[in-house]
Amino acid sequence: MNKPIRPIYFPTAIMLSCLFFFATAFNAQPTAAGQLQHPQGEFIQVNGKNIWYESEGTGEPLILIAGGPGFSHAYFHPYFSALAASHRVIYFDAYGCGKSERAKSKDAYSFARAVEDVEGLRKALKLGKVNVLGHSYGGFVAQRYALQYPASVKLLVLANTVASGQELQLAQTRYNEELRYQLPELWAKVLRLRARGVLSSAPEFQAVYGVPPVYHYFYNPENARRLPITEPDLYNPDLWYAMAGNNADFVVAGELARYDVRPRLRRLKMPVLVLAGRFDRNVFPELSVRYQKYLPQAEFVMLEKSGHFPFIEETEKSLAVLRTFLAK
Repeated sequence: MNKPIRPIYFPTAIMLSCLFFFATAFNAQPTAAGQLQHPQGEFIQVNGKNIWYESEGTGEPLILIAGGPGFSHAYFHPYFSALAASHRVIYFDAYGCGKSERAKSKDAYSFARAVEDVEGLRKALKLGKVNVLGHSYGGFVAQRYALQYPASVKLLVLANTVASGQELQLAQTRYNEELRYQLPELWAKVLRLRARGVLSSAPEFQAVYGVPPVYHYFYNPENARRLPITEPDLYNPDLWYAMAGNNADFVVAGELARYDVRPRLRRLKMPVLVLAGRFDRNVFPELSVRYQKYLPQAEFVMLEKSGHFPFIEETEKSLAVLRTFLAK
């Protein structure tokens, strides 16, 4: 890189994480700020807030819900543009993310609002039934949205996600185990901070903790180069701690701890596709396979050479699966 990038802390578990580390670890040349090609976009009023969205293509709408909570839609580019030949692909930044309006206090952010904003966006764009894809934390939102507004959803895609706060905690605990065993020198610093009572949301803690095992999110870690780490306003950590508590990187609390759609997923009547990555060490495969019990009516696809980002690592295969499903 021409100049060093200021490190950014990213949450773990269901969240996208530590893109800065990936880039520096491989001396990557990430997409420079302003160089990522975005479709045409504009602000739109959704539930009283200015929300940024972009749209490309025509046909049935496909709304993409990004992960985090706290990430912009930018990491979906340019991979989903290939679907614009058959669908209207709609990207948006949730309230508090990317270009969208931010709250003065993180207490204004909530999971309930995130769900309502998807319906608000659909109405603001004057759309009928929509196809919905939720990736990572975006899958939390997509599942609750489909249960709360089933008449608004034609097809549902759940990618690299889980169905409960309990499973989110399992993913978080496993992540910390990897830090403990793979990076013992880092873990020693973490233990010293925890012994002093420093919460994981504190900047002092973030400066130490935000360095994951490089293979945690990718089948091939070289593919980390393909993430837009220098995209402006890529991540707002306030949403993660607002929804999961100030020590969320160890104990998931708040709305996300209470989240549990497992008993209700069988009620979904629309076609559902569940995507997983064999080498996703974030939402590890055992968690993904549980959907075969929770959602026996769903189609389940395991991408064998993917981690947490199948549309980045196995782009052609992922999009072929999506095209077939969306053609239903």
